[in-house]
Amino acid sequence: MNKPVILTGDRTTGPLHIGHYAGSLQNRLRCQDDHDQFLLLADTQALTDNAHDPAKVRRSVLEVALDYLAVGIDPARTTICLQSHLPALAELSMLYLNFVTVSRLERNPTIKDEIRARGFGRDIPAGFLCYPAAQAADITAFKATVVPVGEDQAPLIEQTNEIVRRINATAGVDILPEARAVIPKSGRLPGVDGKAKMSKSGGNAIALSASSDAIRAAVRAMFTDPKHLRVQDPGQVEGNVVFTYLDAFDPDEAGLAELKAQYQRGGVGDGQIKARLEEILQGLIAPIRARRAALSKDPAYIVDVIRNGTEIARARTESTKREVVEALGLFRL
Repeated sequence: MNKPVILTGDRTTGPLHIGHYAGSLQNRLRCQDDHDQFLLLADTQALTDNAHDPAKVRRSVLEVALDYLAVGIDPARTTICLQSHLPALAELSMLYLNFVTVSRLERNPTIKDEIRARGFGRDIPAGFLCYPAAQAADITAFKATVVPVGEDQAPLIEQTNEIVRRINATAGVDILPEARAVIPKSGRLPGVDGKAKMSKSGGNAIALSASSDAIRAAVRAMFTDPKHLRVQDPGQVEGNVVFTYLDAFDPDEAGLAELKAQYQRGGVGDGQIKARLEEILQGLIAPIRARRAALSKDPAYIVDVIRNGTEIARARTESTKREVVEALGLFRL
């Protein structure tokens, strides 16, 4: 029986953090056995707002691949591939841009929010604006039917399926499958500073390679309830960053529920809940950090993993491109 095809990946803009682990990496580990999974090192996409610093994008390819392997992604079960070395993706992107309008790209809620967050105004890099078509190319080139994304990325999958329907209607045959967005229940983790978005560039994330001292410092600096001034005061759980992280990482659900109840009644200090979170994060990150350090001693192995996966992905994506070109009836030499 054919396995469902998953495409997911990360922009190569720096090492991954625990937000990536909670939001996607755990699911990727679970999907390795019962899905045909492709992990895309999205260096071309990273350039859409990092064209001024291509060296960072290049360096980060190995950093992100290291993080994949360190958390337990198995290249024998998951194909790790490099976006810029898959020419069919660029060719399909150009083709798909003929099936979407500029106004539709600008209306995409994800793109609108990202343009606003980056302060582009009207100086929007064309590659950034056209990203929905490029992502549609990524997804359809692998014929992925499952795409794990955050809730804020769901409009991109919707637009991918719009393009798929237009391509299929034009071709007169269902050459491309539609994809289903899979959104994690935990949602996006806030930054350790309480800001809505954890990001590498924002300096409010805990890297998967963080030292024990860095983890301790980050947890100690976390916001809790500003009105919880004394241990005996009732505390607020909602919006409390420490409890948000405990919800994501604490395996003892019953124990956590009781801790929340005690905190809300009063009698639990912020130091106690932070100590619990630090212990959990130290236990989570320490083995990842150790595996990453060991793997980093053999960069040639990391390159081989990427090269081998990219060869597999190139064959898959070239085949899809040929099918689309033939279905649309374009001239062939």
